Amino acid sequence: MTSSIARLKITLDDVKPAVARRVEVPLTIRLDRLHLVLQAAMGWTNSHLYEIRARGVGWGVPDPDWGDGPLDARKTRLLDVIEDTGAKTLKYLYDFGDGWEHTVKVERITDAIPGLLYPFLIDATGRCPPEDVGGPPGYAEFLEAIGDPKHESHAEMVQWVGTPFDPAAIDFDEHAKAVEDFAKAWSRKPATRRKPAG
Repeated sequence: MTSSIARLKITLDDVKPAVARRVEVPLTIRLDRLHLVLQAAMGWTNSHLYEIRARGVGWGVPDPDWGDGPLDARKTRLLDVIEDTGAKTLKYLYDFGDGWEHTVKVERITDAIPGLLYPFLIDATGRCPPEDVGGPPGYAEFLEAIGDPKHESHAEMVQWVGTPFDPAAIDFDEHAKAVEDFAKAWSRKPATRRKPAG
């Protein structure tokens, strides 16, 4: 049972139109799971490395060959980060090649609503950029190309993205369900073994 939750506002930095989400997560969520919630809420495909940073400390997927790499996100909870660093704003880096940076602001910490499964997507603005588009500069060029039929890269970009792309349109229900699926999976009680009869 979740007792305290954090309301987080996630903003994708350096892109227009704005891409933002609000989610409520258990205060004790592990950072590797927070990463999965952010992926689902934003609409990313979880196909690249990530790092969550607070006051000069980073957590992600540890690499034994990378001495100064991130700390293990599986071993740290959001509550620990807030208490240990005093930070109320985190940075979430996704896809080190494209360099997507998100600002994650802890808007408030409050009691969980009994019976509600967390994490929970509250609201969403703007569509997430396509993966591998080249970060914020590549995304700006992509939007320019698909928005102008006379642009030299228009046909190529339309074909590359594969489906009509409206940066302002978002399927809220799709993102909410993706977040809810994690809430359901993580709230399941472990199966208990029944003693054999006899």
